[in-house]
Amino acid sequence: MHIYKIFRAEEWSALVAEGETRGAQVDLADGFIHFSTAGQLVETARRHFAAEDGLMLAAVSVDRLGDALRWEPSRGGALFPHLYRSLMLSDIAWHRPLPLEDERHVFPEGIT
Repeated sequence: MHIYKIFRAEEWSALVAEGETRGAQVDLADGFIHFSTAGQLVETARRHFAAEDGLMLAAVSVDRLGDALRWEPSRGGALFPHLYRSLMLSDIAWHRPLPLEDERHVFPEGIT
């Protein structure tokens, strides 16, 4: 099973350059890296990345994250995956641009 992280261009560039990240400002403030399931991605993009272009979508296999991954309630009680360690570039199974068309993000086919 994959979980997903949406990166802004500068966050993605920093991850590629450094090989790891503690996440975006919201992740640093909350003390964990926020992820979404495939079913949560559209709402996550709408709510937290509205009208932002130049995003990157990264998929991570939950098997690679071990005990540092916790499923915790958020938004109306839905369980969201949270990572309590740095995300390593080597943890990422694949990544794709997340383009913005007509003010909506276009996800890779078969994801949502």
